[in-house]
Amino acid sequence: MESNNPALRNAPQFKRGGYAGFDAAPRGGAPTAPHDPRSLEDMYNGPTATAADTGRMTYDDVVLRAGMTLGTVVVLGGISYLLGNPLLMIVGALGGLVLGLVNSFKREPSPALILAYAALQGLFIGGLSRFIDMQYLDGSSVALQAVIATVAVFAVMLVLYRSGAVRATPKFRRILIGAVLGYAVFCLINFVFALFGAGLNLWAGPLGLAVGAIGAILASLSLVLDFDFIETGVKNGIPQRYAWTAAFGLTVTLVWLYIELLRILSIIRAMASGE
Repeated sequence: MESNNPALRNAPQFKRGGYAGFDAAPRGGAPTAPHDPRSLEDMYNGPTATAADTGRMTYDDVVLRAGMTLGTVVVLGGISYLLGNPLLMIVGALGGLVLGLVNSFKREPSPALILAYAALQGLFIGGLSRFIDMQYLDGSSVALQAVIATVAVFAVMLVLYRSGAVRATPKFRRILIGAVLGYAVFCLINFVFALFGAGLNLWAGPLGLAVGAIGAILASLSLVLDFDFIETGVKNGIPQRYAWTAAFGLTVTLVWLYIELLRILSIIRAMASGE
């Protein structure tokens, strides 16, 4: 039976005759000697090609690239925190927003743009963390607490996902995506009103605490979609380059989660101190 693939159909190995074409005689020439059966046996008994050998995405690929993006966030965040320059925070916020949209709509992942996004997000959250911590004169660091809380939430969600307690079913996906879009629209509208001095203060009081809690829950559940993309991609053998897409998705979600937890902890800290 001929292959429908032109490349395979024209390849001599897929012509009729002999064992997969190996014993076929070249046109106009004498028959070639058959391959040594021992060499064929060695081929069959050799090690199976791994996903890495065939250029498919593996969990190690995702871990490596996620480590690079999150490491960039941490390093640039630490620098921005120490410098305490508001301009760096503004540049990081605006630049991160632009590159976040660019990376989200690109058909193919760009490692350079994804790392640039991570760097800008680091500048933003580092400056924001410094601004929050500077409000408290007792030396306590809300930012450090938010980092610990982010790591803890990530670990819990990973355990829940791996145990099967939480799965990315089609219904779960639809509801979560709708909720995230609604939350994003609300925050965007409030930001526009805030530019004209009429926005809600979402970093103080019960309202800010409620908004932060909703955002943290949505961000935590979004990790399930990230885990599902990674697991499905590895199982389906998608190209290795999409490990960058997985790393980008994890970075976006974890930065979002960190900001929401920072909001919650800063409001609780302010309420506890009577500010």
